Amino acid sequence: MKGRKLLVIFLLVSTMLLSSFAFYGYQVLYSPNLLVDQEDKILVINKDETFKSLQNKLYEGNYVQDPVSFSFLARLMDYDKAIKPGRFKILKNMTNLQAIRMLRVADQVPVNITFNNVRLKEGIGEKITRNIELRQQEFDSALARFIENNDHGFNENTVISMFIPNTYEVYYDVDGPQLLKRMHEEYQKFWNDERKNKAQEIGLSPLEVSTLASIVQAESIKKDESERIAGLYMNRLKKGIALQADPTLVFASGDFTLKRVLNKHKKIDSPYNTYLNKGLPPGPINMPTIHSIDAVLNYEKHNLLYMCAKEDFSGYHNFASNIRDHINNAKKYQRQLTIEQRKARLKNQ
Repeated sequence: MKGRKLLVIFLLVSTMLLSSFAFYGYQVLYSPNLLVDQEDKILVINKDETFKSLQNKLYEGNYVQDPVSFSFLARLMDYDKAIKPGRFKILKNMTNLQAIRMLRVADQVPVNITFNNVRLKEGIGEKITRNIELRQQEFDSALARFIENNDHGFNENTVISMFIPNTYEVYYDVDGPQLLKRMHEEYQKFWNDERKNKAQEIGLSPLEVSTLASIVQAESIKKDESERIAGLYMNRLKKGIALQADPTLVFASGDFTLKRVLNKHKKIDSPYNTYLNKGLPPGPINMPTIHSIDAVLNYEKHNLLYMCAKEDFSGYHNFASNIRDHINNAKKYQRQLTIEQRKARLKNQ
């Protein structure tokens, strides 16, 4: 009789324990535990993240309501031994099972990278790595190896033209070689058959188009002048006349704060000096935009050879087809500049 009572008690206790374990197990797997009654939130996991540091991040960031149950299931699923970096979107009221499955397979949400207004290839890394884990120094090293391997025909002078200014989606944990591969793929997409055919029609290679586009871009802040300026330089190239583009002298000088080009700058010994050297310089003097590249491909047909800043200081230019008119335009600008400088001195007295 006593043994039967003990058996009944044992069975009751076992049943209660099993029920409790089953209930807890269900909660661990299927009950909402991440961002409970909160909004969706981004979780960034770095490549040097440990399970301990991730636990702290989830707890301190108020991602997890019950850290114990999350950690228990993560260990059962061996996630603690395979932390993968990335940028993940944690959904409100997510269960432990949903979250851990997502993190295990590194089901990331992409991040935007944007770059423009770059003068030198050395400035690409700072902008392109701004929203990703890849550091600037790591990118610069990868770019140096990319140039050294010369797999795609770019060198130190021309590689900046491979980067077409735009906004791109990449994954947070992208590494240097992967990012460069992606940028080259985007370059190839940009230089589709239509653009390559246009380049061939005007007698330039894509790299030469980018080089000329960088000069056009540096010459004027007014986009509606781009095609006209491109046409002017195309006329000079066809006639074998030196481009004489002041922005190339600024580039050759290495002083990008230079506001006014003087005669001494025209004597700088550099392949980028388009006063001393005919034709295009060895590469772009900045990272040309899509607008500037297309302006060259669709340049305005005319007989203009000279340009000078307008005397109204609007940022626009006066154009001329002969040296006499150009000199007159330059005199008008210089005259007005002198008047404005005199006014400024009087005002400051």
